[in-house]
Amino acid sequence: MAKGNSIYLFTGPELGDRNDAVEKVKTSHKKQFGTIDEHLFYLIETPLSQVMTILQSGTLFSDGVLIVCKNAELIKKKEDIQMISDWLEDAEPSAVLILISDEITVDSKLEKLIPPANRKKCWEMFDSDKLPWVMNFFSKNGYRIQQNAARMILEMVENNKQALQNECSRFFVCFPKDHEITEDDVESILTHNREENVFTLFNQMANPSESPQVNLEKSLNILQKIRLSGDNSPVMIIAGLSSCFRKLVLWHKEGEGAIFGKLQQKQYRNAASVWSLGQATAILAILASTDMEIRSGGNLLQDLMLQKMLYEIILKKGAQISSPDL
Repeated sequence: MAKGNSIYLFTGPELGDRNDAVEKVKTSHKKQFGTIDEHLFYLIETPLSQVMTILQSGTLFSDGVLIVCKNAELIKKKEDIQMISDWLEDAEPSAVLILISDEITVDSKLEKLIPPANRKKCWEMFDSDKLPWVMNFFSKNGYRIQQNAARMILEMVENNKQALQNECSRFFVCFPKDHEITEDDVESILTHNREENVFTLFNQMANPSESPQVNLEKSLNILQKIRLSGDNSPVMIIAGLSSCFRKLVLWHKEGEGAIFGKLQQKQYRNAASVWSLGQATAILAILASTDMEIRSGGNLLQDLMLQKMLYEIILKKGAQISSPDL
C-alpha cells in the first residue's frame, strides 16, 4: 500500500479544481523540502518507465522532485502498475508523483495503490451552481456584475472554473471597482478580444453563412491556435467538441427549450441548420473513435488525426474517410 504522501490521484473534467489540488500539493512539498525539480509528462507520449526513472534517481541539484503525470487512465498494464507499486515500497519522502486524468476513474488496481486521502474526483459544476459562482467571483474581488452579464459570460466561456476565472479576471484590468459589469462590457471584452478555444472552434464549424470549405479552412486555423496555446491536449479538445455535439443532439430532439441563453440558442440554431440529428449522432461516433486513436497512438500523428476529424465533420457531415497509409 502506498505510504505517506508519495503519490496522489486527481481525476475528472473540472480543470480548475484539479489544478488547485495540484498546486496545494506543490506548495506543501516546497514548504517541506525547499527547492524542488518539477516535471510534467503526458503518458500519451512519454512511457511510464521514463517517469519512474526520474522519480527513482532523484536530483543532484534540488532538495526534492515532483512529477505531474497526465493521462493516468492509460496506466493499465500489469507491469506498469507493478512498477509504481515497487517504487512506493522504498519511495523517498522528497519524491512525489501526481497522477491526473480527465476521466472520472482509472484502473482499480492503480487506484488501490493511492491512499483515499490522496485521491480527488473533480466534477463539473452543476448548472445551478454556475451563475452563483460567477456572481460570487466578481463580488469577492470587489466588483459588481449584472445577472444577465454573468449569464452571458457562462454562454461564452468553457465549462470549468479555471477558464471562468481567467476570463472573468480580464474585467478587473479593464474597469475600476466602482463600475458595474454590463452585457455591453462582456460583448466588448470577451467577443472582440478573446482567445480561441474549443467553443469558438465549434462556432466557426457551425457557421451557416460561409461555405463548408471556408469553414474548414478557418476551423483548421483556430485549431492550430488552440494547439499552440497553453494546456490544450487533443483529448480536451475532443471532449469539448463532444459536449457541443451532445447538446446539438438534444436540440434536435427537444428544440430551443433544451438550451438556455440567447447566444447559445442562436449558436445551436445555426448548428442545427448545418447538421441533422443523424449527422450529429454520426459525428459523436467520429469524435469517440478519434479519441481512441489518439489515446492509443503516438504524439507524432495527433494533429493529423485532429485535422482529419474536422474534415469528416465539416465537409463529410459525419461520414468517415479511410485513414491514409502512414
